[in-house]
Amino acid sequence: MEQADLKKSIESIIFISGEPVSVDKLAQVFPDIERSDIRNCLKELLTEWEEMGRGIFLANVSGGYQFRTAPGSSNHITNFLKRVKKFRLSRAALEVIAIIAYKQPVTRIEIESIRGVDCSGVINVLLERQIIEIKGRKEVIGKPFLYGTTGEFLEVFGLKSLSDLPTLKEIDEISQNLETGIPAISEEPSQQEEPLP
Repeated sequence: MEQADLKKSIESIIFISGEPVSVDKLAQVFPDIERSDIRNCLKELLTEWEEMGRGIFLANVSGGYQFRTAPGSSNHITNFLKRVKKFRLSRAALEVIAIIAYKQPVTRIEIESIRGVDCSGVINVLLERQIIEIKGRKEVIGKPFLYGTTGEFLEVFGLKSLSDLPTLKEIDEISQNLETGIPAISEEPSQQEEPLP
């Protein structure tokens, strides 16, 4: 296959995919193509889309590649869809996400010992939004759930991997300025306790 044809095919696959497309997935689609050739095509596509300066761009997020809309277009997209509103991520929600991201796997009680308040409501919503997930149970009395971040977390925050997380020193600044497109997170504590094993 010619390099130009390979690049077009890769671009098309990324375009129709609902999630970031990894090099591993592309290698399965093109078993006769060297991974280095696939990576070269991706590198060229990243550069080309960046140079075009269009309303969408190719991004390397969550271990793969995905087309995303330009940040400057978010207000117009929101107006068009009439159902997604930008919101300022609450400090409480950001703190819970940050604790889980940096301390994972971590239990709810461990999160609450750091924050000093009940976090079950925020945790439940983050689970529903698939920003975090249950990684297992801690081998202690009661065997509480262990929580960790998901690929959706990386995708939502535009991260390639957890190593791209901001330093702890930057968290306070992010809590004041970060805006995302996920629905607002309730901070009301849940009345349900985690089930015992």
